[in-house]
Amino acid sequence: MDIKHYYIEKGQGEPLLLLHGNGEDSSYFVHQIKFFSKYYRVIAIDTRGHGRSPRGTREFTIRQFADDLYEFMDNMNIARTNILGFSDGGNIALIFAMKYPERVGRLILNGANLDGSGVKWSVQLPIIVGYKIAAVFAKRSRKAREHAEMLGLMVHDPSIKKEDLAQVKAETLVIAGTKDMIREEHTRLIAEHIPHTKLALLNGDHFVANKNSEEFNQIVYEFLND
Repeated sequence: MDIKHYYIEKGQGEPLLLLHGNGEDSSYFVHQIKFFSKYYRVIAIDTRGHGRSPRGTREFTIRQFADDLYEFMDNMNIARTNILGFSDGGNIALIFAMKYPERVGRLILNGANLDGSGVKWSVQLPIIVGYKIAAVFAKRSRKAREHAEMLGLMVHDPSIKKEDLAQVKAETLVIAGTKDMIREEHTRLIAEHIPHTKLALLNGDHFVANKNSEEFNQIVYEFLND
């Protein structure tokens, strides 16, 4: 691997990997680390180019992040793990579960989407505009290039067809906020097309895991132990 990921590890037992969202880092999961480390070996990763993990030289795409996760697990001697992914982290987890089903125990997708159409237009439009502006200056400015790459993840990725969700073999929990930036019908579509899925909608917005952590953690815990 061309980079070494920064990660937080706490607890013992069955592994539970936490994947944060776009432009964030492992600290987003402060409430999940505290709660789930009582029962699991929790590992929260800073994905490529996020937090304390370097950008490296490989592609900056959701699919590359999924391949990074495969190599990370090999380096950590983790053959199989439960995964909780939030937003872009949910998209990484989804791609990973489709490509490497034998490496996934149970899967939790929080605020994930198949493509840009799954995001409410009031949120997606500024992202598209910001991406186009940053892309114009990307050749002359490192900061603009980095900004364009980050926004590009939400413009071009993960580009998953609903029919391909049948490739997910893991027991899956799809969870989102009632006022999420992901369209509710899109969240339901994901849940409907993954074979073994439970759907949960919690009171809150896209960041329900952080803002409504007690209820969120309890639902995830019950799913993992069902």
